[in-house]
Amino acid sequence: MNSLFAPTRWILFLALWRMSYEAANISGSTPPVKSFLVESDAKQETSVSAEKEWAEKAVKRYADAQEKKWQRWNEAMFEAK
Repeated sequence: MNSLFAPTRWILFLALWRMSYEAANISGSTPPVKSFLVESDAKQETSVSAEKEWAEKAVKRYADAQEKKWQRWNEAMFEAK
């Protein structure tokens, strides 16, 4: 089970791990600042506002259609003929 090379493997593993860490964190030059925020322009903002209006209108029409459907269902099921 115990190998003569086991300590050597661990030392090699730790050395490679440390070198990869150091290589990833090189402080010689400053990397450019990255922004992860979504940048928009005026054209996109007008289309977004139009899409919001269309979505509100679609939701209202859907709610009206569902209300009519349930009203018809209630009339068919529970009201006397």
